[in-house]
Amino acid sequence: MNIKSPWDGVISEEEQRAYEAAGFGRPTGVGKRPALLIIDVQYRTVGTVSQPFWESIKEFPTSCGEVGWTAVRQIEQLLSMFRANDWPVVYAYVSPKQRFDQGRLSDKVPAIMDIAQKGYEFVAEIAPREQDILLPKKHPSAFFGTPLVSYLINAGADSIVVTGCTTSGCVRGSVVDGFAYNFRTLVPHDAVYDRSQTSHAVNLFDMAAKYADVASTEEILAILGSVKAAD
Repeated sequence: MNIKSPWDGVISEEEQRAYEAAGFGRPTGVGKRPALLIIDVQYRTVGTVSQPFWESIKEFPTSCGEVGWTAVRQIEQLLSMFRANDWPVVYAYVSPKQRFDQGRLSDKVPAIMDIAQKGYEFVAEIAPREQDILLPKKHPSAFFGTPLVSYLINAGADSIVVTGCTTSGCVRGSVVDGFAYNFRTLVPHDAVYDRSQTSHAVNLFDMAAKYADVASTEEILAILGSVKAAD
């Protein structure tokens, strides 16, 4: 079987044809000044070393394991291009929560409330620099209850490249909200990650159909390269 997309073999060919027949999935492209959004790439989501899932969660129960480290290597490539072009880079992340602001997250995912301090640190390979934007968030979407839109407008960004985790949670929530704010949105499917590969594939398919252009990191780097050439 020739696998062309991350969701092939998960979403049936008939269902994919149904979306195509309805006209879903047309590309929206990238604007003139993209911003890179790195969501929750902290040790709590990948572990301090790359390990299979069941080993990784012994350190941090919220870790996605080695798939996270695979994505980190792709994010490194994207980050290098953004830094070289002086394009905005935003780190959306969860910080330790006080009791009064835990909300329903403490009900649904209590493990996230009791993580060692090391877990909240950014992964060193893609750690932020002085000029980057740090965006603590309390909810899945990086846009909800944060000044992200204001930051993007101030930076002159008209597009966002969304990376990080989880594909089915914070990535999807941020992609949907970014789309609602009319930002052209790109998702490199190998630079986002999830503890469930089925959920990862299904949500990538849905985002590609409705909200974002989904492609490999290599393909998105080529798209971004055309923006650089046009400057």
